Amino acid sequence: MIHFLIVIGGVYIATIGFALLINVSPRALNLGGIVAVAGYLVYLAYQSLGGGYVGGNVFGAFTIGICGMMAARYKKMPVIVFNTPALVPLVPGGQAYQVMKYIAMNQPHMAFYYLIQVVMIAGSIAMGFLLSELFIQLFYYTRRQIIRKLDQM
Repeated sequence: MIHFLIVIGGVYIATIGFALLINVSPRALNLGGIVAVAGYLVYLAYQSLGGGYVGGNVFGAFTIGICGMMAARYKKMPVIVFNTPALVPLVPGGQAYQVMKYIAMNQPHMAFYYLIQVVMIAGSIAMGFLLSELFIQLFYYTRRQIIRKLDQM
């Protein structure tokens, strides 16, 4: 349990640290950290249920996309202010490092193995953001249609 809390605290602190590096407004720091923690919790939950890293990244990025859009509406700020720092825990930095290491060690088979992982994770993160945008657009379109129907009555 203590390990879990340390990981969640590390995700929060790493997100805020990255947000400070890219000059995110201080008004968005806390909420950006919360968005990152929500996405990482979904990622961990999916992996603990026996899912792989690709599916975990899709669902984690989906959660970050949805929570980031809600945070942006709440704070009246651009969505990218919340999504970019919150993405840091899902980025495949370890695998990218392994690719470079095995290229330097002249082991192309291992480098290719890790490169495929990097590409799959990056694609799954993009897919999660795409699905979250689609979901939000569909939600607001449906809500507008319902309100329009109610106004006509």
